[in-house]
Amino acid sequence: MGAHRETDEADGSGAGRAARRDEAVRAAVEQGLLGPDQPLVGLLDVVGIRESATRLRAAFEAVTAPGTPVLHAFAVKATPLVPVLRLLREEGVGAEVASPGELALARAAGVPVEMTVLDSPAKTPAELREALDLGIAVNADNPQELARIDALMRTGPARSPLGIRVNPQVGGGAIEALSTATATSKFGVALRDEGAREWVVQAYLDRPWLTRLHTHTGSQGVPLSLMARGVAEAYALAEEINRQAGRRQVDTLDIGGGLPVNFASDATTPTYAQYARMLAEEVPGLFDGRYGLVTEFGRSLLAKHGTVLARVEYAKTSGGRAVAVTHAGVQVAARTVYAPGSWPLRIAAYDAKGRVKEGPVVVQDVAGPACFAGDLLAEGRSMPLLEQGDYAAALDTGAYYFAHHYGYNSLVRPGVYGFWPGGRFAVVREAQTVEEVVAESGGAQADALA
Repeated sequence: MGAHRETDEADGSGAGRAARRDEAVRAAVEQGLLGPDQPLVGLLDVVGIRESATRLRAAFEAVTAPGTPVLHAFAVKATPLVPVLRLLREEGVGAEVASPGELALARAAGVPVEMTVLDSPAKTPAELREALDLGIAVNADNPQELARIDALMRTGPARSPLGIRVNPQVGGGAIEALSTATATSKFGVALRDEGAREWVVQAYLDRPWLTRLHTHTGSQGVPLSLMARGVAEAYALAEEINRQAGRRQVDTLDIGGGLPVNFASDATTPTYAQYARMLAEEVPGLFDGRYGLVTEFGRSLLAKHGTVLARVEYAKTSGGRAVAVTHAGVQVAARTVYAPGSWPLRIAAYDAKGRVKEGPVVVQDVAGPACFAGDLLAEGRSMPLLEQGDYAAALDTGAYYFAHHYGYNSLVRPGVYGFWPGGRFAVVREAQTVEEVVAESGGAQADALA
């Protein structure tokens, strides 16, 4: 394990992670975790996840004044699996939640309330009341939500750290649907709208219990420089609020997450260290010890450590093109299937024994099982020919893939396993059964409409 850690951290190539993955695929086949009767699984690299958490903590420790309170809260939406949240908790990482379900997952994983942050653009009164009763940090998204918090605060003081989310409106990235700091983003108070900045400042001056300020600029497709600009805008606003208040009212900045992931190779780039150093250069006051920090990284902690592994059920040709028909498609990779230009995945080929496949490179499609033509994991991809009984592995799928099942064709959710070097596995989530699909689809109410 130490050798893998040294390789991945020293050169950033991901060579150790790739070696662990190849070993895990072979062991999964040998141990019968997948095969003709179990043709699809998700695999999670436990060593890799721990390494990511270590690198995140180290990156910010390197630029932060000693004694500064820093909370790294994992964005639960990225991989909403209780054992993953418990693993990250062991590594000192809390939870950023955006729904009652995500909060329940974090609590089931044993994440302490003081390490939990609630963000959502549509919190109900009941959600707000629960969070304040528990003492969970809350970032209000808009004036109407702040008014609801005002009403709750009048019933008694809350232990929750409270703040407002602002949209610095610094622009978008390459994927419009994931750009959260555009002029018309649905998130937060839009700072450049007429009167908005003044409203935010006054809101803090009127409410001494508002002590946090939140922004989230980054996501996939957003460059680090733009992320840093968004943080700089929030920092400047915090400084303005504190000047006008005549005290350090805002004591914590929640800078969100959104570090992009490299889906083109095994290399980890950009890194947390690069981002933290850029922030230290662009916003040096952020790290001088006057402000506590909260981060909300998700995809970057888990993506590189997950693999969707699917058996090739049939191998055929169509129009002269080789087509491998697998059991992984839109149900586990909805973003890739519906927006392949924004979310391309690397596909690795393994033979029927789980060994890395060798042989001539062939242009081929890797198709999923759903009944529509666009259900493709990869189109026109050059790789060793996949044959019946082989395995196709969709790489870098530890976030927003097999944990976000899409029920097309009532396909069952795959089992998910964590793995360690040496061929050891642990069940993270059991595979769904057909009986469970029926139950979820109103099986007990079959006569309801008769």
